[in-house]
Amino acid sequence: MPTPVPLPIQTVYAELVEQAWLAAADRDFAGNGAFVAKTVKGRRYWYWQAADPAAPGGRSQKYVGPETPDLLARIAHHRQVRTEDRQRHSMVAALRAASLTAPDALTGRVLIALEAAGVFRLRAVVIGTVAYQVYGALLGERLGLAATRTGDLDLAQFVDVSGAVGDRIDAPDFEAVLRRADPRFRRLPGLPGQTHAEARSAYYGIGREYRVEVLTPNRDPDTDGAPVPLPALGADGHPLRYLDFLIHREVQAVALHGAGVPINVPAPERFALHKLIVARRRDDQAKARKDLAQAAQLLDVLARQRPFELAAAWHEAWSRGPGWREPLAQAHALLPGEAQVALAAALDADRRAAHATSHVTLTPLVNEATVVTGPERGADGAGHTPDDVPDP
Repeated sequence: MPTPVPLPIQTVYAELVEQAWLAAADRDFAGNGAFVAKTVKGRRYWYWQAADPAAPGGRSQKYVGPETPDLLARIAHHRQVRTEDRQRHSMVAALRAASLTAPDALTGRVLIALEAAGVFRLRAVVIGTVAYQVYGALLGERLGLAATRTGDLDLAQFVDVSGAVGDRIDAPDFEAVLRRADPRFRRLPGLPGQTHAEARSAYYGIGREYRVEVLTPNRDPDTDGAPVPLPALGADGHPLRYLDFLIHREVQAVALHGAGVPINVPAPERFALHKLIVARRRDDQAKARKDLAQAAQLLDVLARQRPFELAAAWHEAWSRGPGWREPLAQAHALLPGEAQVALAAALDADRRAAHATSHVTLTPLVNEATVVTGPERGADGAGHTPDDVPDP
């Protein structure tokens, strides 16, 4: 069972997240320049604009991110708050001493290289076990299975974001970024059966020791298995079903390595429900059991801390059609009893809150045979509603 972290330790992590992202902004947006906003489809996005004789018009722009209260606060405090590496190293040491999980040394070096190249500024998202390891600190709970070591790192980005940001990594290509972490990294061959002209690969590795995979949400069922360009990352991404749900509205966090590495991870409620779905789609039963175990740990915490966010994510996934409802219902039946109770409690809290404000809930509990309204997505889990396709 998850166990709460003392409040002072939670406060240290929150401060580390703020300081690490401020330090990254001070490094990325140095020199003479200014923050400017653009409005795209009614939403504001921020860029750092500086004089550059080599750029068209004599000015270059570097992508900062979509406007949020946190981003506006960081822009307002740019260069006003000095952050020290030594202080952040001490904070990371304190958090690790409190039994919060840190990535292994190689993963830590890879994350540092990715962050320094601008990968997370460009809204790529760490997923998989490395993201799960961050949730303990993010949620203030020691999670079971977080110490599990992994020999891989999965990274995802929307194609739409990659093309729309008008910016790219600070390196010739993605392989060059990884080789800053370890010179042994190489881009691995594409899928069997591809011709030389078709050969694209979303895989990078160090022999059998370590692998990095770049992913992107699929746009239609036929795109699975055919990597597509992600220009902002200088890489190709392997399209996967259900991934749009996972990485929508990513969360800023810090991996506990070195002075703290600012990274993006999925919202924890989306991560937990995505794990339920993929657990029923895997052929590897050992990985499926791990998916269910990680989901159960998170559901226990989220039902207590973020029941309404968890319920909203459940409603969204459940409303996307039979290709989503079936794996959710099946995985729900396989969860430990405590996790089933936790999820039911979150949905019940949401239902009671909706009644209290004179709204009608859309999504039933899994074992209720009630029709759910909402956009249907089809049995394959592909496609996008307008809200799923992000602007930069």
